[in-house]
Amino acid sequence: NLILSAQERNENHAWRYTPDSNDADSTVSGCQIVALLAARNAGIPVPDEAIKLGLDYLKSCRSENGAYGYTSASGEKPTLTAIGLTCFALAKQKDEAGFASSVEYLKNHLNYRDRHYPYYFEYYMSQALFHGSDELWENWNTNNIRYLAASQNRDGSWVDNKGNHFATAAALL
Repeated sequence: NLILSAQERNENHAWRYTPDSNDADSTVSGCQIVALLAARNAGIPVPDEAIKLGLDYLKSCRSENGAYGYTSASGEKPTLTAIGLTCFALAKQKDEAGFASSVEYLKNHLNYRDRHYPYYFEYYMSQALFHGSDELWENWNTNNIRYLAASQNRDGSWVDNKGNHFATAAALL
């Protein structure tokens, strides 16, 4: 109910960092769309219109080449594109007009690593490629397993500037 009421109050029909925000961004909106889709999958009623409006907002953040920006179609980044692609895949809209170009954009950024939010990127990129392309997923997963193994501490944890608990949980996801 909080997610839906925040969307209803938002002039973009999307989300930002507080339920009363009037603006929106692709990261928080993507997270809320994933939550709504998970709720629907668990049998909780979620209005189709809420999903549609959230995805419409994400479309407004997608450029012609399939890449996503933070609050508009400019300022594209692989992390934001992975979030957008994941949302459309989980919403079962892989035939949507921009899906293939978003996959192609990520294909050209397989070696990208996010310096500021590495595990957030890993989480969404893994899902995006898993749903977007079997071939890209196999390539990504093989390399990602090596990357995660090389960055894991001896005690099994991972570290980043968000703390060991967050990094470890996110790396495992």
